[in-house]
Amino acid sequence: MDECHFQQHGTRCRMWVPPEIKAPVLLHASTRKSVACFGAVSLSSGKFVRSMCEKFDAVTFETFLKTLLRHRSHDTRMVLVLDNARYHHAVLLKPLLRKYRAILTLLFLPPYSPQLAPVERVWKLARRLATHNRFFATLDDVLTAVSTCFDRW
Repeated sequence: MDECHFQQHGTRCRMWVPPEIKAPVLLHASTRKSVACFGAVSLSSGKFVRSMCEKFDAVTFETFLKTLLRHRSHDTRMVLVLDNARYHHAVLLKPLLRKYRAILTLLFLPPYSPQLAPVERVWKLARRLATHNRFFATLDDVLTAVSTCFDRW
């Protein structure tokens, strides 16, 4: 489980350009606006659950945990592997974690080790497919591109 920002200014990476185009131009939005997304991937089934939000905090994280609990298979336990973001340890979460302690366990990664989170590969692929070498005039265009990418999965 992790969170990710998809920014409106997009990202540039190498790409194929027809040889007749000598100096390709890729427009770039000069803004830092972004779409925030929580996501979790099941290691056993490969199922991906996501939730778009405006920001990351304890309230939005609690909402995402409830979403995950609704998507879980009955009679199964969930172990969430997540980083040590401050809001993952919020006091606001204690009642929810106590209520679901029989089926939900949070396993925190060591500091500065995002490569151990399986969902990081999802973010990398989503960025490549949805935002690399693209121009987004509005933030809604970013949301549409990212949602379309995830819906194909």
